[in-house]
Amino acid sequence: MLLHTLMETISQFFFVVLTAPLFAGILANLKAKVESRKGPSIFQPYFDIFKLLRKESVIPGNAGGFFRFAPYMLFGIYALIALIIPVFIPEPIFFTASADFLGGAILFSLAAFVKVLSAMDSGNSFAVMGVSRTMSFNFLSEGTLITVFFAVSLITGTNNPYVTNHFLASNAIANISLDHVFSTLAFFMLFLYETGKIPVESSGLMELGMIEEGLTFEYSGKLLAISKWSSYMKQYLLGSVLLNVFLVPWGLYSSGYTFLLDIPIMFAKWLLLILVVVIVETTLAKLRLFRIIDYLAAAFTFSILFLIFSEVIF
Repeated sequence: MLLHTLMETISQFFFVVLTAPLFAGILANLKAKVESRKGPSIFQPYFDIFKLLRKESVIPGNAGGFFRFAPYMLFGIYALIALIIPVFIPEPIFFTASADFLGGAILFSLAAFVKVLSAMDSGNSFAVMGVSRTMSFNFLSEGTLITVFFAVSLITGTNNPYVTNHFLASNAIANISLDHVFSTLAFFMLFLYETGKIPVESSGLMELGMIEEGLTFEYSGKLLAISKWSSYMKQYLLGSVLLNVFLVPWGLYSSGYTFLLDIPIMFAKWLLLILVVVIVETTLAKLRLFRIIDYLAAAFTFSILFLIFSEVIF
């Protein structure tokens, strides 16, 4: 039993770390195909990471020590989250008992805090601009994340993400209830914001919309590679929570060696999510920077409605 749990833990960790860039590559490639462009290879994120790992990191002269270690801290935080929430294996693994849903939300917030501090420590004006924009929006995004996770625990009676997954997988009615619909919509909107997708699209180096890229503006070489890898892991973790808890909680296995079947199942789930994201990105227009706060306010409102429906009405 201990050996089996250890194998599941190792499998989940390496699956998240190694495949997170692949899903980002598939998304970019499919979006390009829909827009009648050739697009990058689905393995382009790996090429970028390996290229940057071979380059030397240039540290700004006025950057502090925190700037140098922040990418490693980010990678470690997301790696820890990968061992806590059901992003691949539906049964508790090692480190699962170290945190629950709220603990996972706090770790996501901690990662955002580390990224903000590293940007401020760089001393670059563009990075500080990215910090200013991030802090202007994150009070709503992190509030939405914590509220949704808290309300989910009210429905299932537990903060344990694995118990929540089992509850929703075995109760089909709960997945079509009004409170669950509000929670799914709120978390999907949050997922689009946190990963920089349209209608928010905070990635890229356009000054008028630069948020995420501004935080890593001064990074280069190995440090930039680790930072990008961490961002891919963050996207996979948030997307997998959206899939395994809110959208499609069914289909994962853990008995014996059947957990290996979770690999193609998660690929199928992610292809579904990628298709939905591509449809959203190719049909909606990008919001202006000052309208992002309205977008996040709507997501936060949905999360509050979810909390009200789950606690007061039901």
